[in-house]
Amino acid sequence: MSVKDSRIVPKTENHKNERTNWLRAAVLGANDGLLSTASLIIGVAASHAERSQILTAGLAALVAGALSMAAGEYVSVSSQADTEKADLAKERAELNDSPESELLELARIYMTRGLEEGLAVAVAKQLMAFDALGSHARDELGINDRSIAKPIQAAFSSAGSFAVGAILPLLLSIFLPMSALMYGVGISTVLFLAALGTTAAKAGGAPLSKGAIRVAFWGLIAMAVTAGVGAMSGKTF
Repeated sequence: MSVKDSRIVPKTENHKNERTNWLRAAVLGANDGLLSTASLIIGVAASHAERSQILTAGLAALVAGALSMAAGEYVSVSSQADTEKADLAKERAELNDSPESELLELARIYMTRGLEEGLAVAVAKQLMAFDALGSHARDELGINDRSIAKPIQAAFSSAGSFAVGAILPLLLSIFLPMSALMYGVGISTVLFLAALGTTAAKAGGAPLSKGAIRVAFWGLIAMAVTAGVGAMSGKTF
């Protein structure tokens, strides 16, 4: 049966590694927003501050953290995008100046992946006839449509995920009574972190319990240390 047979319906497969980029950014942003804001709120509360001071600190942490994440991600991904553009420009020039050498270079790549020389050259010729720059970008440089750097998208995604994580402990500090604020925020944050770790593990195909325990454990350590610093600051100042 020919591969061009209209009766053949291509099977769409979803792989876990296709989620890696957005999953990493979303989990990192939400985890940072949740943990840093909760830790700050707990630290300020441990210094016996008033609710208004706690809320001011929490809101400042949300805004500053989201903007910092956006700026950092934008700068980082912009640098990656600049490198990709430079590599593509260099590859475009090489294709114009020495197409035969580029053909052999692409064929050697396919040979290292297991193709025989004749077949590798034939595949390289056909792919370069279809899209020479795209073939070299994908197989030589590792650049494709899914992995290409998008600074603006990365900045907004990081800022948004940070804000979503940060708003949870901030809302708790508004509604919880002052007597239960520290412990309420701390316990809830550990549960939120565990849920976040479980969600990330499930989306990535990793063991659920391992993901939850890892995130919750380090979050608990961070909040405990911050609470200790806040308590000592309250006594000192």
